[in-house]
Amino acid sequence: MLKKFYLICILSCCICSNLCAQSEWMEWWEHMDTDEGVSFMQEQYEELSELAEHPFNINTITKEQLEQLPFLSDKMIENILYYLYKYGPMLTKNELLGVEGMDVQTRRFLEDFIYIGPAEDDRKDMGFRKIWKYGKQELMARVDFPVNKKAGYAEYSEKTLSENPDKKYIGDPFYHNVRYKFQYKDRIFFGFAAEKDAGEPFFALYNRKGYDFYSASLFLNNFGKIKALVLGNYRASFGYGLVMNMGFNMGKSSSLGSMNRVGRGLMKYASTNESDYLQGAGITVELARRWTGSVFYSFRMQDARVEDMFIRTMKTDGYHRLKKDMEKKNTVNNHLIGCNLSYNGKYMEYGLTTVYNVFNKLLNPAPRLYNRYYPRGQCFFNIGANYKFFLQKLILSGELAFDKSGALAMLHTLSYSPSVNTTFIFMNRYYDKRYQSLYANGFGENTKTQNELGFYIGLETNALSKCKLVSYVDFFYFPWYRYQVDRRKTIGLEGVFQLSYSHSNSLNMLVKYSCKNKAKNFIWKEEEKYILPNIWQRFHGQVSYQCTDWMHMKGVAEYVRSSYWKQRPSNGYAGSATFKLGTEKFPLRGSVSASCFFTDDYASRIYLYEPGLLYAFSMISFYGKGTRLALNMNWRWKKLLTIQAKWGWTHYGDRSSIGSGMEKIQGNNKFDLQLQLRIKW
Repeated sequence: MLKKFYLICILSCCICSNLCAQSEWMEWWEHMDTDEGVSFMQEQYEELSELAEHPFNINTITKEQLEQLPFLSDKMIENILYYLYKYGPMLTKNELLGVEGMDVQTRRFLEDFIYIGPAEDDRKDMGFRKIWKYGKQELMARVDFPVNKKAGYAEYSEKTLSENPDKKYIGDPFYHNVRYKFQYKDRIFFGFAAEKDAGEPFFALYNRKGYDFYSASLFLNNFGKIKALVLGNYRASFGYGLVMNMGFNMGKSSSLGSMNRVGRGLMKYASTNESDYLQGAGITVELARRWTGSVFYSFRMQDARVEDMFIRTMKTDGYHRLKKDMEKKNTVNNHLIGCNLSYNGKYMEYGLTTVYNVFNKLLNPAPRLYNRYYPRGQCFFNIGANYKFFLQKLILSGELAFDKSGALAMLHTLSYSPSVNTTFIFMNRYYDKRYQSLYANGFGENTKTQNELGFYIGLETNALSKCKLVSYVDFFYFPWYRYQVDRRKTIGLEGVFQLSYSHSNSLNMLVKYSCKNKAKNFIWKEEEKYILPNIWQRFHGQVSYQCTDWMHMKGVAEYVRSSYWKQRPSNGYAGSATFKLGTEKFPLRGSVSASCFFTDDYASRIYLYEPGLLYAFSMISFYGKGTRLALNMNWRWKKLLTIQAKWGWTHYGDRSSIGSGMEKIQGNNKFDLQLQLRIKW
């Protein structure tokens, strides 16, 4: 196994001849630990990629724009704005190190989202001709080619399909999407997207309109008293997520300095995600100095499994590849109306949010012990009040929310910064097991904002020269049963220690240790069931080195250990290397990644990041024994045309087939091939 890995690394160096350096901010996302984290990061990565493609002018940047970057603390944002106020416009990005408390790592991340432009703000000097002349347009198309034949595309007789129509996908195995965007600075945005997943029909059968999913969004920002106006598909996030949160929320993996940041209100929607959005209209208006009011409405057809006029489960994966998927498509509708009133003062912020939504059918999941208090009914109402007080070196923030039955959810955070380089966080949360909100996404261990009590303590500091330390401990308690936990009143603990070192702009090192102890069902000899602590540990280490302006290398080592209390552990090991060469002066760039992994089973699976296509987060899960090689090439012509291709090969040494069910592939080799075309003008 090691010989194969060394051979792949040598081949990578030989193949890679004109490869580019990855954006620095991607290091922020490469330390994901769980399935939930990876799923969450896909959305956040896409949003940050959008910001990196349309950077801000640092000399006219606003507090609201800086707050979109999760690695900046409130104090750092204040120091950046103060530096611009005191010393005037920046002439080069190197001036960022002059900002009080700015470390090398934060500066490297920030550089991908800004550019040096004129200090004049031309917000009032707008006209149709100027908007059309200086607006940026982008047309993008992506295709994923099927290389391996999966079981869902095999040939079956008409008799077999008539008896079991869900034995075969109803569409072809190609994935493709098309996106168009028009953007004028941060003032005007219009986007259109269409997507077809692999296995879905295209201009055929159940889908005569071409693509399976269409999305359009218009967003206007800062037009006089109108602070935001959205039409079409959009997102909304207010307070700290206990009532409405479809926006940017980093959770436990975020910078501690940004964890007490409130939601961004109404936001544009440029994703191909088929579930996490609203559809309708919303507006935010300046009511008075420091006071804003928002009103928004949404009407959406949604996928669900309906039985006897009851909604048993909501379907959110967006796949319509089988007959049973089509039977669930657009079976229910949801009306939502909400409003928010906010005050943004110098020493305090507070807001009030209300959301009311109703289905045309009764939501009533099949009864289980763990879902007894899941949302049930046809109408849902939530109201929440959030606050934030600035007390010199202290920041006190939180939110208090109620549902229609009076059940309570609350979150309180105390942040203490003795210096700009150090932040302590103390956070307490209580989510009643009866609290019901369909659009809440608060900080916590559960995927739902209910049935949880927790206490979080964290420290983030870069007071040590060239080093940055992030560490936290999270204690949580669940009063009621949970999925795969057939016991009430269970407890858990999670701890993280992460130390990064930036010797210079060229050398960066990071080590991270994570540990989580959480109760889970354990089946003994398929007969007896016990509730035992499930202990999961992970060690992640990486070193990246910028050899020259055109060459970059990175190495990663992973170890995962998963075990039930006093049971045999499952261990996983992995190593990866990434080589990149390229320069802005040469049109061809790309990267080569090689990985080797060895895990006992799925419990010790390992996640590894590799460079992917633009807007596509590429964090792959591995288990078993095998190797992985990926080649990413990027060719650009005059900043107008970009063609990007990615080829990947995964070889398993412990199996004769890959996957299961309709995704099953015969053999021990899996290939993937993606192509993306982008035109900018």
